[in-house]
Amino acid sequence: MVTLSLIQGVVNTFVMFFARIIGSVVDSFLRGNNESSGPGIGYFVTTIFAEIVLGFLASGIVAWFSRRREFRADEAGAYLADKQGMIGALQRLKREQELPAQLPDTLTAFGIRSGMGKGLQQFFATHPPLDERINRLQSAA
Repeated sequence: MVTLSLIQGVVNTFVMFFARIIGSVVDSFLRGNNESSGPGIGYFVTTIFAEIVLGFLASGIVAWFSRRREFRADEAGAYLADKQGMIGALQRLKREQELPAQLPDTLTAFGIRSGMGKGLQQFFATHPPLDERINRLQSAA
């Protein structure tokens, strides 16, 4: 958790840095030869837009890193316990996910869901699909 917080902070720093550079470039282009004392409206609008777009991309990078950490955690679990035990635990978790949800509507956001979806949902997922985790452990030497 600490590592992911640090990574998120570093990535957010780059988002803010590049958003301001993009804002400055667009603002200077919009002004042309018109020199004024401070940044114009083009800077602020562009910076906000760039922070939103770059922020989404940054979230995808952090999610990718989180998925890689899950694979490494599975490998460590297989090393510390045993490979078949770890595979069995993931298969049990998969079976539990396939059962109908027993959580009240107000708590469903805290539950683990099976399936990862496609497109953007997969891009922002912090955990890889259980089938992929099981297959990777089975194919490991």
